[in-house]
Amino acid sequence: MPTIRARLLVVLAVLFGSTSVAGVPPAAAAPPSGSLWFDDPTVTVRDGRFTDVHGREIVLRGYNVSGETKLAENKGLPFASVADARTSATALRALGGGNTVRFLLSWAYAEPERGRVDTAYLSAATEQMKAFLDAGLRVYPDFHQDLYSRHLFDADSWYTGDGAPRWAVDAGNYPDESCGICLFWGQNITQNEAVKRATYDFWHNAHGVQDAFLATAEKTMAHLRRHLSADQFKGVAGFDPYNEPHAGVYDSGQSSRAWEKDVLWPFYERFRARMDTAGWRDKPAFVEPNLFWNANLDFQKQEGGLLDAGPLGPRYVFNTHFYDQKAISGVFMWGKAADGQYAGDFRTVRDRAAAARTAAVVSEFGHPLAGTVSDKAPTVLKAMYQALDSRMKGADWWSDPAASGPVLSGSQWQWDIYNGRHHEAMNGNPGKVLTEGDAWNDEDLSAVRLDDTGKPVLRQDARLLDRVYPSATAGTTVGFTYEDRSRDGATTLTWNPVPSSLPNVRRLVGAGQYGLLLWRSNGGPAPTELHLPASFPAASATVVSDLAAVHAPPAYTATTAVGVAEEPGDTGSRRLLLTAPDSGVLHYALVTNGATAPSTDLLAAARSELSAWAAKEVS
Repeated sequence: MPTIRARLLVVLAVLFGSTSVAGVPPAAAAPPSGSLWFDDPTVTVRDGRFTDVHGREIVLRGYNVSGETKLAENKGLPFASVADARTSATALRALGGGNTVRFLLSWAYAEPERGRVDTAYLSAATEQMKAFLDAGLRVYPDFHQDLYSRHLFDADSWYTGDGAPRWAVDAGNYPDESCGICLFWGQNITQNEAVKRATYDFWHNAHGVQDAFLATAEKTMAHLRRHLSADQFKGVAGFDPYNEPHAGVYDSGQSSRAWEKDVLWPFYERFRARMDTAGWRDKPAFVEPNLFWNANLDFQKQEGGLLDAGPLGPRYVFNTHFYDQKAISGVFMWGKAADGQYAGDFRTVRDRAAAARTAAVVSEFGHPLAGTVSDKAPTVLKAMYQALDSRMKGADWWSDPAASGPVLSGSQWQWDIYNGRHHEAMNGNPGKVLTEGDAWNDEDLSAVRLDDTGKPVLRQDARLLDRVYPSATAGTTVGFTYEDRSRDGATTLTWNPVPSSLPNVRRLVGAGQYGLLLWRSNGGPAPTELHLPASFPAASATVVSDLAAVHAPPAYTATTAVGVAEEPGDTGSRRLLLTAPDSGVLHYALVTNGATAPSTDLLAAARSELSAWAAKEVS
């Protein structure tokens, strides 16, 4: 995970074996507690969107679990125990507001010896994954790598990697690693000859290492298929084959675009075939383009985005990462992020996925929470979530909501309950034990940690992380926005105030948070769902919709137009359920926690304003 991708090159220049699935998965294990009749977690891709079995549009939101996989202290597992996994899953749902995790796995620990898959490791990883599935979270596993392998690095190195096992590194006889003058670990990708050559060899299947990886991936998927129950396996959204691919070294005359077409895409097709053999035919591959395709530093950007792969369709998801390299550098962006800062960057993701005729996910985004640029984190993260929610900056949203576009799925980096409590002997060096931050190349990005009592607590503003978002839309999303009122120090960040042309809506919202969804119904009986943050207790939530206008919405029933229910998993997280059994009709729903016992007259006036506004702004 290259969270520190800004390599300051300009500044530096100035300064200086295969198996098939046997049988079917166990059919025991019931769906997560608290599930309602429509709560089937199966996700497919249809018409460029994630959809469920009821045809509802699905938004996958959550975190990467966990960077601990990149460390040796727990032998490549995200957690020291299943109990810790359950603690993490419950907190992620209840505190972090997530409904999905990108679950990291390690090739090095899955295949410690060539041709021998460690089933004990796979079984332990599967049990930890179950903790998230049983908490009502969808999961998409990821065979993670950064800088190819930790086994490329010396015991006294400034940096480390993860991914490939030692035998794969030993097969290549690579030079002694050295990054030269590197201020950030990501520079190793393009400056460290050992990393570059090993990466090149993987893509060209030197020594058969890619064949071995694909065989292990197939066995891993087959193991998961066999050892998850049928209901648990439904919650597996797909598989991310390879984290942040890069050529390492381009062949003479080869462009980054040609590399994607001739090298990367054939790899994904081979991986897709392995998924099918392992019993994952109905689940998409979450494929990533060249990691520099959307870099926001011109000297880093490389043409890509799987431009020559053709329509990806429902068997693939366009999966990308985004970090603000300018902000992380501390040099190319001096100030903080502002309203609409990343609208263009995330619009590029939306447009590329639409052209590929598939769904999109930003499977990594984030910003350092410690160090010289950590002061930017509150605004950078707010702007990134804003760009996931809508194509529009807040100042323009109310005047053109129909241009808001689809709500993007995304997984923040990262969710690591061990943050600040690691015990990692870096590169196996007992004299260099890392305990602080993420214990990984001086990074510190986890949104969570454990306090002194062992209780998970957030390290970022809960208003930023635990958000209103449409987790399932019964129809087609027209537009969505959320004003989280998160803080930058003592300053409340309000980038999307209700306009003065809607005085009663503005009065109802006041200084509170609010979300507003516009959608066209699909005629199905399953309701539209919005996640309700902990800051929206039902007793103080207000909903104004064409379906109903209520303060303190009641418990959900099949005949209740606007109701509240727990989310699956028995974690205490809740959702707003909106039932509109018609088809093709424009609906709206505003939910806010700004009002205290609003009058019937105020609710009616706000409803009248919103109805007129929606009719005017959405044709």
